[in-house]
Amino acid sequence: MTAARNQALATQARRVYLEALVRGMTPLVAAIGQGAGNLLSQGAPHAVMLARRDAVQAWHKLGPNWQMAVVGALRHAALHGVSDNAREHDAAAPAQSQKMSLVDDSTIEREITSSRLALVMMDRATWEFTDLRTRMQALEAHDDLEPLDLLRAHVIARIALDAWTRVGLDTNVWQLLHHELHEEFAQLISEAYHETNRWLIAQKVLPEVDLRPFIRRTAQAAVAATAAASGTPAAPAPPAPVSPVSSVSSGLAPLSTPSGSGDLPAPRSKASSQAEEVMAQLQRVLARHVPGFPVTKSQVPARPGGGKPSLAGLGAPAARPAGGAAPSLEAAGTRPSLADAPPASVPASPRLMGAIKHAQESLQRRPAVSGSGGGVGGDSIHSAPRALEEIGARNQAFKQVLKQAASTPAERATIEIVAMMFQSILTEERIPATVRVWFARLQMPVLRVAVSEPDFFAAADHPARRLIDRMGACVMGFNTVSHASGGERASNDALEREIKRVVQVVEAYPDTGRRVFATVLTEFEKFLDHYFENENQASKRGVSLAQQVEQRETLAIQYTIELRKMLSEVPVQDGVRDFLFHVWADVLAVTAVRSGAQADVTKSMKRAAADLIWSASAKSSREDRADVIRRLPPLLKTLRDGMSHAGLSTDKQDEHVRQLNNALAAAFTAKTAAIPRERLDELMDQLETLEAMLPEDIEGDSHVDEMLVRDLSGHESDGMEVVAEGGSAPTPAMVAWARELQVGGWFMLDYRGRNEQVQLAWRGLRKQLALFVTPKGRGVLFSLNRMAAFLQAGLLLPAQDEALTVQATRKALAKLDADPEQLLK
Repeated sequence: MTAARNQALATQARRVYLEALVRGMTPLVAAIGQGAGNLLSQGAPHAVMLARRDAVQAWHKLGPNWQMAVVGALRHAALHGVSDNAREHDAAAPAQSQKMSLVDDSTIEREITSSRLALVMMDRATWEFTDLRTRMQALEAHDDLEPLDLLRAHVIARIALDAWTRVGLDTNVWQLLHHELHEEFAQLISEAYHETNRWLIAQKVLPEVDLRPFIRRTAQAAVAATAAASGTPAAPAPPAPVSPVSSVSSGLAPLSTPSGSGDLPAPRSKASSQAEEVMAQLQRVLARHVPGFPVTKSQVPARPGGGKPSLAGLGAPAARPAGGAAPSLEAAGTRPSLADAPPASVPASPRLMGAIKHAQESLQRRPAVSGSGGGVGGDSIHSAPRALEEIGARNQAFKQVLKQAASTPAERATIEIVAMMFQSILTEERIPATVRVWFARLQMPVLRVAVSEPDFFAAADHPARRLIDRMGACVMGFNTVSHASGGERASNDALEREIKRVVQVVEAYPDTGRRVFATVLTEFEKFLDHYFENENQASKRGVSLAQQVEQRETLAIQYTIELRKMLSEVPVQDGVRDFLFHVWADVLAVTAVRSGAQADVTKSMKRAAADLIWSASAKSSREDRADVIRRLPPLLKTLRDGMSHAGLSTDKQDEHVRQLNNALAAAFTAKTAAIPRERLDELMDQLETLEAMLPEDIEGDSHVDEMLVRDLSGHESDGMEVVAEGGSAPTPAMVAWARELQVGGWFMLDYRGRNEQVQLAWRGLRKQLALFVTPKGRGVLFSLNRMAAFLQAGLLLPAQDEALTVQATRKALAKLDADPEQLLK
């Protein structure tokens, strides 16, 4: 009796829903008629006014017929269900024709129009629909509503559009009236859902909706929900099988942190840990809900810049990109070589790959996306949002077409997740619309890779993900045209042109899998280095200054190390030794950077070091003392000139000269040991050839790394601030995070009473220095540890809490949490 009562309630609820729709059609048609009349009162060019007049006349003539057709179709669907003509056609077609046939453009346009209407309806009625679906699942004891259930918005949209075509109304009339149609249908379905929910609540069916039992979407959950609705206790559930990738039974349970390992792991940043957690959650969901999905373990992150892929030998591109000549893969320099072989791929069905190719070609043909005008995609900043709206609807339509072409549940799940990810990316308002238009063109190439390379859903460092993340991070802080100066706009245009080139290269090599993404990622990173150094008006001066600081500091450290080695066994007075190590090594570095290592002025500074060592040695004879007195004035002048070039103030120079005078006085009283003439000659020769003694490759030299983070405040200038204080001692995880920050990312910096937007424009060769620049061109230089301290204290906040594709994956997981059945629809 309980099951029968529940079924009777469900049937009656569907009648309530149907009658609400039927009643609402009369005011809906009236509102559309009023909107059509309003169009004629609005000013417009003559051709537009003629089109409006024809559309209004067609509506007044055929609108009542359309209303009757919609009502008839709704009642027929309530009794007999909704047929899917496309799927029936696919089932009837021979296998060979299935492989070769592609959906025509008119069908795609119909799907786009239907998808737009359904999206607007669901935007308005999401919560009412969720409650109604939950109650109907409880009554009917089903895991979820059928894909073509009349309760679903996209089914209502399809019925409305089919009736529109049957009565003779064309798509032009729909387009002219689409604002009124969207608004009225959204209101209609919201009221129908609300009225049905109100009736069910009156029947005491789940007065308080609890979505938690439905997250797993198992049969036992549906039974339990049914029992809850009827007041009957449910039978105990059998033990759930353990997931092959995790011992956690729930597909969306949080990732646990391992404890008590034998070896201490290397410090890892919070961002890396979160990315791996999201990938692990996605793997568990796929393993639980998608039969036969090739779940893989996360790959070990590749060392940035380690594996440098290449497209050499891949053959000519399948098609020339829209908008001109085929893009060159040589633009960024010499082609890198392929380092690591990609993971084993899973062959996709030929029919699906053909449908993906057709969808990609259709997107490339659209003038609103692939125009060759001056701006990105040929669109102004005002037309790009309109193009994005069209792309969003078109991609939704393609998703349904592609799912019909898929041959396995794994392929359908892949299509759904990639679509969810790009829906998140394309609605990210912090990315300029003109750039999102190009990001949209990557959806089909990414889908092609994801279908054949399942580790796309397991590894946050997959080249396709990293490419999207890097490009997205670089444009998160773009100024709009109205706020950007001419130089800033030109710099932004250069970056947008490179993104356009990258997308076109990816499109030109559709059959190369991850290799094309890895190659253009390497090229894009090289472009960024060149861009911030030479093209970006806000950063190029600061980058030049920062490079000089790094070169000067590195040379000064190396000179100090070599001088210590040279003087380790030479009896030099402590005051002179300290001066050579702490002052004169920096003077030598500054002179070498500005004038060159072999310039005359640099050689004179080296001779001054040798003269100082000789002058400060013991002078027991009258002749030696006279010689020191004769040579001292020009030596002191050279020392002061060198200190002036290095930026030391007059007071500092006087202090150092006084200390040297004390050392020289000690030499006159023979308080220091004498240096043999042969050793002095050897020191002079070593100083003359000091550069030859410096190591060519200083990678991994811990002495340089330790000394490079010393006080840099002496390098402060009008165009560059040096952060010398602030924050607290950073943890190893924070230092690891600071090392991971990549050029191009945007941040908010709280420093010296200012809270402003900055972009990471340069990382030193040894990752020990980093330069941020403001949109107005002021540079802010950090050492690695100081940057980590600012991150830890919240004084330096990234614009993105996590990478773009990780955020998109997290949003997709949230949708699947509420309705995992989307993966298989």
